[in-house]
Amino acid sequence: MPCAVDRDVPGLIVKFGDYPLHHGGVGAVRSLGRLGVPMYAITEDRYTPAAASRYLTRAFPWRTTGAEDPWRLVDGLLRVARRIGRPTVMIPTDEEAAVLIAEHQEPLAEAGYLFPRVERELPRSLASKQGLHELCGEHGIPSPAAAFPDSYADVEEFAEKARFPVVAKNREAFTRRSSPAVNGTTRIATAEALCALARHWGERPGVILQEYLPREDAEDWIVHAYFDQDSTPRALFTGVKVRSWPPHAGMTAHAYVVDNPELADIAARFIKQIGFTGIIDLDLRFDRRDGQYKLLDFNPRMGAQFRLFENEAGVDVIRAMHLHLTGRGVPEGEQRAGHRYVVENIDLPALLAYRRSGYTTPHAPSRASGTELAWWAADDPRPFFTMLARFVRPGAKHLYQLWRANRRVSSAG
Repeated sequence: MPCAVDRDVPGLIVKFGDYPLHHGGVGAVRSLGRLGVPMYAITEDRYTPAAASRYLTRAFPWRTTGAEDPWRLVDGLLRVARRIGRPTVMIPTDEEAAVLIAEHQEPLAEAGYLFPRVERELPRSLASKQGLHELCGEHGIPSPAAAFPDSYADVEEFAEKARFPVVAKNREAFTRRSSPAVNGTTRIATAEALCALARHWGERPGVILQEYLPREDAEDWIVHAYFDQDSTPRALFTGVKVRSWPPHAGMTAHAYVVDNPELADIAARFIKQIGFTGIIDLDLRFDRRDGQYKLLDFNPRMGAQFRLFENEAGVDVIRAMHLHLTGRGVPEGEQRAGHRYVVENIDLPALLAYRRSGYTTPHAPSRASGTELAWWAADDPRPFFTMLARFVRPGAKHLYQLWRANRRVSSAG
């Protein structure tokens, strides 16, 4: 057994919003479940891949949007705590859940939940594109140049001066589900295309307009880590993205573990400066034009691809958090350099798109030292088949629509 966890303390996957095909939640259920930890999960229904896992003790079907009144969500979590009936480690899988936990720590702790104690407002600031940009500026962390328009006139003024293409993203975590301005990260080719798109954003555009870092001059890196109450890393990993979907702007589809001490130091220093505690998932883009790693996204929770990373002692970020919150030591060890992670249902379309573009990742190893699949596991096959059953028609249609929308906006004008 890779690490001696406390099997008397269950884990609970906390998720808000309608995204049943979430491989990160399945990975978390397997990660602790394989060690004998009882695992519970909030799911959209009883037929999600996570609910199908042999390692899940019980699913709590609860359909949410992520836009409900916070106290309604807290009340639901308190009911779940009563049904579990013992101290439980909370594992948020989205920004809405991470922010809610941070902002309602007292009632959740009184109910018996265990989670990293963090400054109440910090996760919301980090999940906000504007908040993150301001924190980067305050602490000297490179990030792409950005603007935050408050009106259509601001967008027009930006369009007159900006260098295109630019990238548009939803500004705040809690509005991206209720009233999203764009469907994820969107590359916009011209001023005309930007102004045309902005006409649909209303009086107060909830977007960030960001400098585009050309893919031919850039490389995407990721950092996953768990930090204790002193903002000291108990587990810290670095890797490089090979493919994402939609291409170059979406969820990781294929990635490798690659040792990067410089990047690890940048992440650790930033976390120390802001005083964060808990799991992080960072997206950075290395800009070859100026030799800087620029922070694009800070997710104050587990990342969907966290199972890419594990050290020689068998510790990933979920295991590190459970060990630490239950008073156990967190074994140290080197990360599994050269290991790769593949998300089966999105890596195939990503592979085809990347082959057409001719893009390659220089730091990707020529051969993997091992492979972790997001969905398939010989000891737990049902989530894979459940994913296929739910994905084939609606999932393929959704991927196609995302790709078409990305192409239309990128080539407009």
